[in-house]
Amino acid sequence: MPKSFLEIHNSILGSIREPLIVLDQDLKVITANTAFFQTFDVSPDETEGLLIYELGNRQWDIPGLRKLLEDILPQNTSFHDFEVEHDFETIGRKIMHLNARRIHNGDGQTHLILLAIEDVTEREYYKRHLEEMVVKRTAELSAAKQEAEKNRQAAEEALFEIKKLKDQLEAERAYLQEEIKLVYNHENIVGKSDAINYMLYKVEQIAGTDTNVLILGETGTGKELVARAIHGTSQRKNRALIKMNCAALPSHLIESELFGHEKGAFTGAQSRRLGRFEIANNATLFLDEIGELPLELQPKLLRVIDNGEFERLGSSETRKVDVRIIAATNRNLEEEVNKGEFREDLWYRLNVFPITMPPLRDRVDDIPLLVNYYVHRISKRLGKVIEIIPLNVMDALSQYHWPGNVRELENVLERAVINSSGPKLRLVDELKKPHKDAARADKTLENVEREYIIRVLEQVQWKVSGKNSAAEILGLDRSTLRARMHKLNIHKP
Repeated sequence: MPKSFLEIHNSILGSIREPLIVLDQDLKVITANTAFFQTFDVSPDETEGLLIYELGNRQWDIPGLRKLLEDILPQNTSFHDFEVEHDFETIGRKIMHLNARRIHNGDGQTHLILLAIEDVTEREYYKRHLEEMVVKRTAELSAAKQEAEKNRQAAEEALFEIKKLKDQLEAERAYLQEEIKLVYNHENIVGKSDAINYMLYKVEQIAGTDTNVLILGETGTGKELVARAIHGTSQRKNRALIKMNCAALPSHLIESELFGHEKGAFTGAQSRRLGRFEIANNATLFLDEIGELPLELQPKLLRVIDNGEFERLGSSETRKVDVRIIAATNRNLEEEVNKGEFREDLWYRLNVFPITMPPLRDRVDDIPLLVNYYVHRISKRLGKVIEIIPLNVMDALSQYHWPGNVRELENVLERAVINSSGPKLRLVDELKKPHKDAARADKTLENVEREYIIRVLEQVQWKVSGKNSAAEILGLDRSTLRARMHKLNIHKP
């Protein structure tokens, strides 16, 4: 055995990543490289000097390997890419490409056999899996083609459905690109007051259902944020929340925005357009300022809520969708119904599960949290560092009535951050607006107490005691609250 060859093997071939094994003319293992030992989970002590077929408790007694070494190789100087597939007890199934070469001495006799082994298991499995997929897909396409030839109308309907879904996807993508440009009031609902906790409790109650929700509350209380919270924890959360503000468009364009239009449906309709209902199919549609919806469009909205059907402008084809509706308004819809400004049947459909957003003046405990949240957020955006909020500033913010609610608070804080030159927040607004009931001298203390208790009871749907009840919010014992209700002649309607 030429010592120089083994030295070359140990110094050079040993660094090759492909498994290599050197056999003598009797097919006994002389040596192997590190890649061989690692790939086949064996050690030098378990290989050297053994007949190759005896390796690993005769796991290497492979018919394909015998054929290569005993039948093919003696007839050729070398043989490339002879494929062998075998199950090993220790490492499982392997697919190997074998490359065997004879190394002769000076007399032309075989002295050594160099066996290179390429592990192609993963590649071959993927290739075979891909081939199976191609065969399967080809068969499916062939069957589809035959079916299409038998029933052309069915094929056309399938193509139309694909185009419809593509249009919906493109419309939703365009809508989302516009939504990304918007800046919302907060990223999270900030607060720990009883009023905000009760509102979050109602969100948890309704989020997992497909029930329509009506969010009530003054402007700036965060109605859209609650709509997003409901959608984000619903079964439709994997689809976008589609939004439309009913007060942001002229009445003659709202119908087109809601239901879409065909090309030429009206002047300026140069192409077909999907409406918000089609984009929101299998998702959630948030109709903000629903109280501003024109009276003549309310029957069409009622029809979609009842049976999911509508027609695009300029089309007589009835379309069907599955859309969950979350509506919001700062109006008293019941009063609007009494005045004939809002359909009573539509109000009943929307008012299945109302959630009332508490005004900021009813959640004074949350004002410090909101102030810290917004000051940090605004300062970061403006590249400033505000570390101190003086006590008199926080007192002024907490005592103000906030007719514009959280939106007004954010605007006041942004002006304050802009006008603060150092680390201390400097308030520039004079927050002296009185409470809306403060100027009324005709109300007695008893009347004020009665109105406040009724307002809290309505907020919790007349739940007197227990968790998230009026007694808990008012900080009263239930018997005390019932006694006050009796004295003030408060009865559940």
